[in-house]
Amino acid sequence: MTMRPFLFLGTRAEDEVAQQEYDAVLAGTGLRPDELVRVRLEAGPLGEVNLDDWSGIILGGGPFNMSDPDEDKAPVQHRVEAELHDLAERVVATDHPFLGACYGIGVLGTRAGGVVDRTYGEPVGALPVRLTPAGLDDPLFGRLPEVFSAFLGHKEAVSRLPEGGVLLASTDTCPVHAFRIGRNVYATQFHPELDAAALCDRLDAYSAHGYYEPHELESLKAAAREAMVIEPVRLLARFVELYART
Repeated sequence: MTMRPFLFLGTRAEDEVAQQEYDAVLAGTGLRPDELVRVRLEAGPLGEVNLDDWSGIILGGGPFNMSDPDEDKAPVQHRVEAELHDLAERVVATDHPFLGACYGIGVLGTRAGGVVDRTYGEPVGALPVRLTPAGLDDPLFGRLPEVFSAFLGHKEAVSRLPEGGVLLASTDTCPVHAFRIGRNVYATQFHPELDAAALCDRLDAYSAHGYYEPHELESLKAAAREAMVIEPVRLLARFVELYART
């Protein structure tokens, strides 16, 4: 019997970085390209998504921030936000399997009374992430150690969970690093797909986006190469294990 594919949604305009992100998610999930169908939202409209066609949906990260002032958002960002808002409402209503990395926090965290703002931004690098008791008991996150290192770097974060949100993971400097809505809808602030080489490439690609000061570049790369980040990618394979459907 044929497995229903997974849908990967990207928002990165830089071709090389977008491809690297997709390749990393392919490797982490263990899926083939025909089993993880990519749509680049920054390149064109999402179109109609029949949730029954997909085993699950994975949303990648990107430079868009929900907390950017509306007047500073380009038309493509407004379109992507509107499309993802509508998709998120349908995903939550049906409890359809969904895993949003980084930008997923903004998409899911701003619905149903949630607040995403600049209170808990964190600099680029690796930090220890700690699972909550709910995270330890969670079918997806419970395969990870109670404390693990993850690559991250974000300007915004959830300062108030949306209605029904279950806190799964935190760092010392950001209270909400992962949460779940219903049984099958997840968002992470950290990047489960990232390794040191990919993080260094993203540091170069987003040098003008305000994630770090120019003089910090080489020290951030050196710290990334020294970090031991091996656990988060297991979330991708586990997501497929839990939700692949024929």
